[in-house]
Amino acid sequence: MLTRPGLNTPTMRNLLRQSAAAVAALVGPAAAFVGGVVLVILLTPQAHAPRPLTVSLDPTSLTAKAAILYDPTLHLVLYQKNADQSLPLASITKLMTAEVVLASKSPATPVTITAEDIKPSGDWGFKPGETVALGDLLSFGLIVSSNDAMAAVASSLGSDAITKMNETAAAMGLTKTYFLNPTGLDVSQSVSGAYSSAYDVARLAATFYQDHPDYFVQTTESGATIAVQGQDLAAAATALPLSNLPGFIAGKTGYTDLAGGNLVVVFDVEPGHPLVAAVLGSTADGRFSDIRTLVNAAYQAL
Repeated sequence: MLTRPGLNTPTMRNLLRQSAAAVAALVGPAAAFVGGVVLVILLTPQAHAPRPLTVSLDPTSLTAKAAILYDPTLHLVLYQKNADQSLPLASITKLMTAEVVLASKSPATPVTITAEDIKPSGDWGFKPGETVALGDLLSFGLIVSSNDAMAAVASSLGSDAITKMNETAAAMGLTKTYFLNPTGLDVSQSVSGAYSSAYDVARLAATFYQDHPDYFVQTTESGATIAVQGQDLAAAATALPLSNLPGFIAGKTGYTDLAGGNLVVVFDVEPGHPLVAAVLGSTADGRFSDIRTLVNAAYQAL
């Protein structure tokens, strides 16, 4: 079989140099600029649009009840398992809370912690009456999944925070998504704080990454530390098990008794070609292995 030499081989580089020299000799010094342009065009690889991937994966290889691989650039579902099934969302809810708050509030906005804010499960060290910058609360809520921090973030919108979250979901076309609280914590033994589908979660994550990448990429850090009235509050990141995931850009975890283990990640399958992988209804450990299975399947499809 005949093969075409690549642009970066010695043979092709010599041919390009000879061609450029011939052009310069023919058109003369007055056309040196034009000749330079020709040379640049010949030597610069053309940018190409991302190509759709064909992903093959046995659904039984995943613990999760629902899963998806989504290409937000091409708006394509590359793989799905029960991706339209509405399931408890858990702390992935916090992506919508952050999306809605950042649409109307500056990160520098001071937020006063109330007794109501620290009622949700998990004591992160906040005290009523303390004032914290909204941006710091968002970082803490996304990186370490602090329920107190995200409750305070939502309270900065007043009493209609949940209404705005549901209105935003509807505007995004997230038809299987609705919220009862800003954290995703279970409301009772039978009612979750939020519901969504793997397909909706993938699009929510893609939108949040597009709108607020500076906050979403913070979730790849090992932990978060914020100063609150002279005291440092610190905790490890919930996405820490993904630290060596290939192409890892951002992620959000979720876990409750009703939801089981949930996880959504954004990762680069190729430079500048992000994909979204999401699993719902897995286990605490299984969500991480499920995501690795999805990411590996994407790379194998290249």
